[in-house]
Order: sequence, then structure tokens, then C-alpha cells
Amino acid sequence: MDRSPLPGRLVTLLAVAAILVSGAACSTTWRNARIGTGFISYTLCTGVFVSKLDPAEVYTETIKPLLPSSVFDWIFRRHIDVAARQVRTTVAGLAESRAIHRDGMGCLVVHGAEPAETGVAGDLQPVRSLLAEIAGPEVVEPSDERLRTALDRAFAEPSDTPSRRTKAVVVVHAGRVIAERYARSYGVETPVPGYSDTKSVISALIGILVRDGRLSVAQPAPVPGWRDADDPRGAITIEHLLRMTSGLAWEETLTGDPFLSDTRMSFVERDMAAFAEGAPLATAPGATWMYNSGNTMILSRIIRDAVGGGARDVLRFAHRELFGPLGMRNVTLPLDATGTPVGSRAMLASARDWARFGMLYLNDGVVGGRRILPEGWVQYSSAPTPGARLGYGAGFWTNFDLVPGAARRRGWGMPADSFYASGWLGQIIVMVPSEQLVAARFGVSHNPLADHDGVLRLVADVLAAIKK
Repeated sequence: MDRSPLPGRLVTLLAVAAILVSGAACSTTWRNARIGTGFISYTLCTGVFVSKLDPAEVYTETIKPLLPSSVFDWIFRRHIDVAARQVRTTVAGLAESRAIHRDGMGCLVVHGAEPAETGVAGDLQPVRSLLAEIAGPEVVEPSDERLRTALDRAFAEPSDTPSRRTKAVVVVHAGRVIAERYARSYGVETPVPGYSDTKSVISALIGILVRDGRLSVAQPAPVPGWRDADDPRGAITIEHLLRMTSGLAWEETLTGDPFLSDTRMSFVERDMAAFAEGAPLATAPGATWMYNSGNTMILSRIIRDAVGGGARDVLRFAHRELFGPLGMRNVTLPLDATGTPVGSRAMLASARDWARFGMLYLNDGVVGGRRILPEGWVQYSSAPTPGARLGYGAGFWTNFDLVPGAARRRGWGMPADSFYASGWLGQIIVMVPSEQLVAARFGVSHNPLADHDGVLRLVADVLAAIKK
């Protein structure tokens, strides 16, 4: 794999580090505190009310490693209200952030009044799966000793820190799970956060709208605020947003102003897409590649508006056209306060459901004889974007390139037709169409490579086993 600029990692590090800024003006300190407490409240809310995990485990594994010292434990005051399904976090008396859980909509950081929609539980009609069952209800223990060894290696902890904390691995070959394993507290139905894997899902939903003729990747992005003839952002196309070549100014690194970045968008802004749309151009559209979570939030708003404009409209569309046909039964696609999917980083699904999503890309987007994605969309999604560091397509990282990252992956044995979704903390879904293989790994890995090398080894081990 590679040192991908995974936005979830940067969002989190900035969110917590911002709290520690000293000597700042009062207004800046206040905004820092809102970002940090918003991140903590949201992360705990999602872990407790969506994934059903122990809050102490979520805090210890996901949040605490980002703090410079355990002394900061007493600065953050956290209160989980199970009855109200909400989490409040305060920091040193400076600020408070509250995250609420809404049925079918995930968690939302609330600043001020709550949105009118409280949930969509029971509002989504069941859809017949076109994908045959990939496994029974029990965890699939591999019969092949080499596959068992591959799982052992995927879950093994290093002798020194940081920990890998692998939580789930699912391997699907020729339509069936051939190996899987889960850590304590996790199981076949546990929703795990995909973080930036969600960007790949948004790419798929855009593809479905292209299939239906409701969007074209070549058209200017339908953003009302860019329609003025004198606004150079009017030249940004849907393809520019998919391929991260919009040219919009953005901060997705560990340096710079966190209040112009994904950090603020995710944990402070009520209307996340509007915040991203407000960014000025840094370069001409199409001229340069820069990883930008704001691009995906703008695409999320475009999807919402194209299917009806409301929270229920977009969730019905996603379940009817994508999740249902793939048999993805344990999915939560969180929405912001305006009903826009948080497509930059927020979807959760069981490890098997994430693997089902990967299976969509093995046969040119056709499942059970029905075309889900338009013809050629898989090739389009995995085709490298000129100038993209490490090999980036349209919502996926790809081996279809000669950049150093892709060359390194091929050196590990990943076939040239491989591509993958990748999210913070090592949420990685690898698709190998030539081998009819999907390998999905999820964890809480704070190491510099987010255990990408572990996934490379897993794929190599699995390929060796199935080619025996």
C-alpha cells in the first residue's frame, strides 16, 4: 500500500491537537475546543450507539492515542446518556459539544437546535438482494492451513508499539467467504466505520445516477453558488470532484489552518457541503491533483439534490439502488443537519457488507444479472488520474499506474488490475477482478502506515493459497 493522505487520520489529529493550542486568542481557543469536543462526542456516539461497543474501548483505542499525555484525560469530561442516545464532551470549561444518535441516520454533532428529522427507522422498504449469500450466519473458519496462517498474521501484534488492533478480516473468493476473523467485541453483524471508504460509496452512487442519465461526469457541477458567469468555479465538473482535481483550496494535512479544513467541516459546520462549496480556487480546475474531502461532500450534496433533496430521499435511493441489491443489511450512512450524506468519512457497515460492496467491482458493476453501475464505470473508477500521487482514480486508489506507490504494491504481489478503498486507521477493501477476490481489513491502527503493509501481506498470502 502507501502513505496515502487519508483524510480521516488528519481530521482526527487536527481535531484533538487543536485543543492543545496555547497562547491563542479567546475566539480561536473557543473554536479549537468546539472541534476537539465535537470529534470526541461524535466518535463515542458512533462507537456506542451504532457499533454497540464499550465506550471505554472506543476512547482508549481511537481517541486516547491522539492525546500527547494521559494528563489530558481529566481535561475532557465525557457524559454518555443512554436513554437520550447522546454524548456530551466538555474541555476545561471552554466549550461543550453534543452528539446525538438518530435511527438510520447515525450520529450528528449538534451546535444549537437539533434538526427536525429524528430518524428513518422503519421508513426504508426492504429490497431483494441480487447477490447470492456469501456465507452462513457463523464465522467462516478456513479449512486451508495457509489461509489460517494468513489470518494469524493479520491479527498478530508487533512486539513494540504502536498496536495494529485488527478488528475484522473478510476474504471473498468466487462469490463466497473463504476466511474471516473478528476481534473480541466484534462479529459478523458489527457495523465498523469505513472512514474514507465512504468516498468510494459516493463514487458508486454518482455512477448509478450516470447510468440513469441524471448526471454526466463531464457536466459542470450543479452548485447554485457557482453559477455566476464571473465565478471561475463554474468550470469545475463532476469528474474534477471525483478525481480530486477541482482546484479548490483545502487543508488536508497536519499543517495549516484547521479552520479551513475537513476538521471544521466535520465537527463544527451544520451544512458541510455549503462550507466546502465556499472554498476559493487555488489552481485552475483540472490542472492539479490534491486530495480534498470537501470534493466528496459537494458530490454528496449533488446526489441528495438529484434524488429529491431530502434526507429520506437520499437514504431511500442508496438502499434501493445500492445497499439492498448487494444484500448490505448492516449499513448506516450518517447525514449532516441538512440531510446531506457525510460522504467524506462517515459510513459504517459490517465487514461482510463492506466486502459485498467490493464484489460490485469484480464484474463491471453487474450483480445477479442486473447492471448496478454503468458499463465501463469500474474501469473508469480504477483508471489513474494524471498527476495523482500514489495512484488515485475516481474514488479509489489504483494499481493501474507506474507511480511509486502502485509500483511498491505490485512489488508485494498485488496484481496490476487491483484497486482499493482506503480509510483512516486501516480500513481497506482490496478488489482483484482477475482473481474474483475481495480482501477487506478493518482495525484501529495508529501506526504511520495504518497497517497498509499488513494488508499487502494479507493479499499476498491469500493469493498464494488460492493459487495452490
